[in-house]
Amino acid sequence: MAEVGLLPFARIALQVSRAVLPRYRSRFSKRQFTQPQLLAILCLMRYEDWTFREAEVRLSEHRELRQVLGLVSVPDFTTLYRFLQRLDDQTIDRAVGETVRRLRGSLRQKRKRARVAVDATGLAQGAVSTFFMRRMHHHGQKPLPWRHWLKWVVAVDLDQQFVLSQLARRGPWNDCANLPPVVEAASQQTRIGLVLADAEFDSERNHTYIRKRLGAQSVIPAKRGKKTWRVHGVRAEMRRAFPQRLYRRRSLIESLFSSVKRNLSARAPGRSLRAQMRQALLLGLSLNLYRLKHRRLSLRMSTEPNRVMQQLLTVQEAPDGWADAQVRVRRGFLWCRLLRAAVWRFGVALGYPSSVKEVKAPAELETDPGLCGSCRHCRRVESSRGSVFVFCELSLGDPDFAKYPRLPVLSCRGYEMKNASP
Repeated sequence: MAEVGLLPFARIALQVSRAVLPRYRSRFSKRQFTQPQLLAILCLMRYEDWTFREAEVRLSEHRELRQVLGLVSVPDFTTLYRFLQRLDDQTIDRAVGETVRRLRGSLRQKRKRARVAVDATGLAQGAVSTFFMRRMHHHGQKPLPWRHWLKWVVAVDLDQQFVLSQLARRGPWNDCANLPPVVEAASQQTRIGLVLADAEFDSERNHTYIRKRLGAQSVIPAKRGKKTWRVHGVRAEMRRAFPQRLYRRRSLIESLFSSVKRNLSARAPGRSLRAQMRQALLLGLSLNLYRLKHRRLSLRMSTEPNRVMQQLLTVQEAPDGWADAQVRVRRGFLWCRLLRAAVWRFGVALGYPSSVKEVKAPAELETDPGLCGSCRHCRRVESSRGSVFVFCELSLGDPDFAKYPRLPVLSCRGYEMKNASP
C-alpha cells in the first residue's frame, strides 16, 4: 500500500513536469522512460529524502506509485543520477514558475502585489548525524575539521509561503550582491509590492534597485558599519525611523526554512558541487509542489467571524478520501472558531469583562532562612519565574557578607532583628 499523501504529490509533480519538459530529449532516445517521469521521481526523492538506491527500491515496492507515474518498469538508480546530471537550472526555474502560476491562479491573487522576503540558509552536504559530530568533539577534545556547506538563497511569498525564485552556491559567502538577481527572477513570476531582508543584504544599491527598478518598498535594517558613520539615502532613513511593524513578517521565512528542514530535508547530497546545487533547487521545487498539493487545505486562519465564514464557503472537496477527511476536520475547526468568536462578542456586548486576571499568591521560600527571616538587612528577591532568593543588603558596603547567603543562616555578626530599637 502506498504511503498517505505520496500519490497526490506524485500526480501533481508529473503534471508540472509535463508542462515544462518534452517527453524525450531527442529522437534517438530509448523511449523507456520520459523526462517528466524522471523529474517527478527526483521531486519524490527530495519530498521523502530518499537516496538514488532507495528510490529504486521504493518504486519497485509500490505498485500504486508506479501506476500514478505511468511506469512500466522501474528505472535503475544510475538512470536517475544521469538525468540529474543532465538537468539544468533553467528547467527547474521553469518548473518553479509553473507551480507559482498555479498557486497564484486566481485573478484576485494576480492583481495583488506580493510581499516577498529574501534570506539564505545552509544545507548539509552529507547525512552525518549532528549528534555524532558533537560526541566526536566531546570525546576527542579537538576542533572538528572546517568544511564548506551549500548556501540556499530564496525569495519567498510571505502570504502563501512558497518559493518564487532561488539560487544555490557554496558557502560561506556574502550574498548581498545576489539580492538583485533573486528579486528580478521573483518579479518575473508575480508583481512585488514589498521586499524584506535581513542585515546581510544591507546596501544602498539594493534599496535603489528595488525602489526604482521594481517600484516596490524595501525594508532592510541598516546595520553595516559603525553607528558613528554617516549614511545617506534610504539607509539613513532605515536607521532614523525603521518600520519595525512591517519588518516583523520577515520571520515567516525562518518558519518556512524550519518547515523544509523538519518535513522535507536539511541536506543537499552529492559528491560534486553541481549535483549539490541541483539537489537544493529541487528542494525548493518540492516545497512548491507540497504547497500545491495542500492548496485547498492551507487557507489562512483568522479569528474574525467574517473571515472564518469566507473560509468555510471557499473550502472545496478534495478528490481522494484522505483529503476529504482532512477537509471535514478543517471545517469543524473553523466552525468552532466562529462559535467562539460569536460567544466572545456576545459577552462583550453584555458588559462582561473580556479577561480575568489571576491574582497570584506571594511565593514562599522552600528552605528555612534561619536568622535572615527576622533580620532587617534581609530583602526578598523574586525572579520572573517565581523563584525566591534572600539578598543581604550589608553586602553592598562590606564584601565580607555574601549577597545571597547559603540558607539556613545560623550565626551572623551583622544580624539585627526587625523593628528593634538601635
